[in-house]
Amino acid sequence: MLLSTKANIDVRVIVAITGASGAIYGIRTLEALREHGVETELIISKTAQRILELETGRKLEELKALANRFYFEDDMFAPPSSGSYPVDAMIVVPCSMRTLGCIAHGISDNLIRRAAEVALKEGRKLILVPRETPLSQVHLENMLLLKRAGAVILPACPAFYSRPKNVQDLVDFVVGKILEALGITHSLYPRWEGE
Repeated sequence: MLLSTKANIDVRVIVAITGASGAIYGIRTLEALREHGVETELIISKTAQRILELETGRKLEELKALANRFYFEDDMFAPPSSGSYPVDAMIVVPCSMRTLGCIAHGISDNLIRRAAEVALKEGRKLILVPRETPLSQVHLENMLLLKRAGAVILPACPAFYSRPKNVQDLVDFVVGKILEALGITHSLYPRWEGE
């Protein structure tokens, strides 16, 4: 699926931030999507709210300001819980292993998991950005289930051929990969052009 961000075409993406380390990936994803004119709907878990402050020093209000709409994870009556609500894609960044496991097994007990289930059943792009290491057999089997169901598994694994100079460069590489999975052209990192 190629998403267009031209002014005459609306693109709407759900961004969910869960309680895995790596809140910076979610923040930067929201910023990059905004820079490309993509409409975003943010869902954040309670654990992610705490991690946001611990890892970045940023407050929830700052994060909400980056999105067009905001929902708490326990709002099961929010529009993204329905397949009739038009969105183009969903990104869970970072994606905790608990969230990934629940999505893999159809446990939609909060809005993040329900919206992901909706994305899969409606055939929409679902990008999961796990941030965990090492991976257990259970983690890997859950990822394989989701890949077979149509999800994109995009681990937060930055490359080093671009010779990153700081943490922001490493984050931008992963966010660039997320944009590419959405079909959005970007300049967040230099492309590999061979030796």
